[in-house]
Amino acid sequence: MQTTENINRRNFLKITGLSGTAFILGLYASGNDSVASVVNMSGLEESVALTPYIIIEKSGQITIMNPRPEMGQGTYQSLPGIIAEELEVSLDQVTIKQTSGEKIFGRQSAGGSSSVRTNYTLLRKTGASAREMLIRSASETWKIPMDECYAENGKVFHRPTGKNIPYASLAEAASKLEAPKEPVLKDPKDFKIIGKSTPRPDILLKVAGKAVFGIDVEVAGMVYASVERCPVFGSKLVSYDDSETKKIKGVQQVVKAERIVFGKNHYEGIAVIADNYWAALQGRKALKVEWDHQGFDKFNSNQYEQSLRELAKSDGFVVHNSGDFDKAFAESTATLEAFYESPMVSHSTMEPMNCVAHWQAGDMIEIWASSQGPSLIKDELSRSLNVPQDNIKVNIMFNGGGFGRRLQSDFASEAALISKAAGKPVKVIWTREDDTQLGPFRPMTFSAMKGALTADGKAIAFQHKVISPSLSVNRTANDDKSKPDNLMVEGINDQKYEIPNMRNHYVFADFHIPVSAWRSVTSSTLAFAHECFIDEMAVKAKKDPLVFRLEMLNKESDTKKVLTKLREVSGWDKPLPKGRGRGVAQYEFFAGLCAHVVEVSRQANGSIKVDKVFAVIDLGTVVNPDNTKAQVEGGIVMGLVAAIKDGIRFENGKSIQTNFHNNRMLRIDEMPQIEVHIIADGGNTIKGVGEPGLPPLAPALCNAIFAATGKRIRRLPVDLAKA
Repeated sequence: MQTTENINRRNFLKITGLSGTAFILGLYASGNDSVASVVNMSGLEESVALTPYIIIEKSGQITIMNPRPEMGQGTYQSLPGIIAEELEVSLDQVTIKQTSGEKIFGRQSAGGSSSVRTNYTLLRKTGASAREMLIRSASETWKIPMDECYAENGKVFHRPTGKNIPYASLAEAASKLEAPKEPVLKDPKDFKIIGKSTPRPDILLKVAGKAVFGIDVEVAGMVYASVERCPVFGSKLVSYDDSETKKIKGVQQVVKAERIVFGKNHYEGIAVIADNYWAALQGRKALKVEWDHQGFDKFNSNQYEQSLRELAKSDGFVVHNSGDFDKAFAESTATLEAFYESPMVSHSTMEPMNCVAHWQAGDMIEIWASSQGPSLIKDELSRSLNVPQDNIKVNIMFNGGGFGRRLQSDFASEAALISKAAGKPVKVIWTREDDTQLGPFRPMTFSAMKGALTADGKAIAFQHKVISPSLSVNRTANDDKSKPDNLMVEGINDQKYEIPNMRNHYVFADFHIPVSAWRSVTSSTLAFAHECFIDEMAVKAKKDPLVFRLEMLNKESDTKKVLTKLREVSGWDKPLPKGRGRGVAQYEFFAGLCAHVVEVSRQANGSIKVDKVFAVIDLGTVVNPDNTKAQVEGGIVMGLVAAIKDGIRFENGKSIQTNFHNNRMLRIDEMPQIEVHIIADGGNTIKGVGEPGLPPLAPALCNAIFAATGKRIRRLPVDLAKA
């Protein structure tokens, strides 16, 4: 729910950095009722600002607030663009300003592919309500009917005469009008921004080096810190010797640090504070530290994974039950079972974790960070550090990738505590090794599959049992382990396949290592097992894998529409030469729906090459087609990395992978051709873009490898050199 609050005019100017000569035009949302409001900001007397997304200054400057952090997914263009569309201005005419956790803007976190799909109607009404007020102001100024006026290019025009008034000259009068409760929205056929491949303004800033990321921030009096943390989770700090550290030029002091993950996991560290980052890092390397691993150094991935295989023998929780699976499975003469395994992976954002924090007198804290949400930082610091949220100011910078990692704010609370100890603003920068080894990670997910077919090859029974750690239990101290974690069975109950007898399970596996959501959350692993096993059933039924899927989709659905389109654009029915194969997969979950066909070929040296990926994403409404394609392409790249590269494995209690040499990313010569097709029927249903392109990649790839080689892949990552 979007919420708002009354705000002192002077405070609003302070938090937004605006001048006093401005008019705030915005939308007030309460429950399902929305009305617009304009507030005169020309003076500094007490007033009320209601969700002020649009600011018009007397100078003519128009500012549009962006309520979701920009981390490469395009919110810096898409959300202001939605407002600008209805306001009848181009993005060239406005300044975009990032919100920083002010309550008047409601929820401001970016995650779950939610930015556009949860804000689309609200932001359109915001722009439309302001436009209507400006038009009414002009009609009253000219003393003519409103229907003789129209808005365009930041001005209101009189249709019969062509005379016009710029918005800046109308805003003050508009602020005195009653806001429309239900503003008239534009007809989509008249859109100039929405649905068009509009250039993203942040790209120009980034190419020119003008975009400020968290790691770029500098504030007066700032020092630097690098923190030594134990890569064996659960270890306790026994002692440290900083005598050599203090000999390094530039080192100022050494203090204990504390990293708090999810408010329940506390990890000790030693922060070296210095004049510059190099000195801080060299000082850290000179530390002599003794840790008590408390037995956690005995943990290794092989043993833990075997424990998951043993847990698969238990039923766990039944999370879906329709028909009679046991009866259908027992009575069928064509049954099959398979076990699928996917690994832990790191988030590996290209911008490592970093934060500038300044703990000031009176427990006032200011933060500068690349984060997926200012409220996430405020919540974490308030809870972990026992500081009122009103004492915390958060400045959200551009994010060099989020992928779910920056939904956590452990790096911010740690930096705040170091600043408190230092008595000055501190920039804490994580090394790539820190980022790779210290998590949180995407958890490994194992799946025990069962299926049954009728005599004529139709799917009659299906079971997906998920065995994995729990995201919810891992992050919440009081989470109820007597109930299944729905996050860990994401999407498996929601597929549109019409199978009469289905039963799905979740088996909880305890885990001491912090895990968190990774791009597309658990769908990134569950789709692999789900869609590969559907392929196995098709082979057992002696049917074409895509035809087999369509035969289970007799009712009209978005899944049927997407697969039908994919069959067409991929040329699925055209035979491929020997040594080549194609595979198909789709997955629908909370963020949306996408399907892939992957083509692979066997090379002369026996390796497998990923040649091409055809993608069809279902959106309903698309804001920026070019950005949509880029997001699907990015999802495919991440999905491919998780499917064919290293993953994260533990020995002696710590990650074997430390940096990009053994936690490899995709190389440019490994990049397949990608062809993205968007289904956008202009309807009211809006689906996510950032995540749906990822889950189908691994199963489509492995199904393609089977088609080319006859080898079934049930464990990731797969080594293409040996496949």
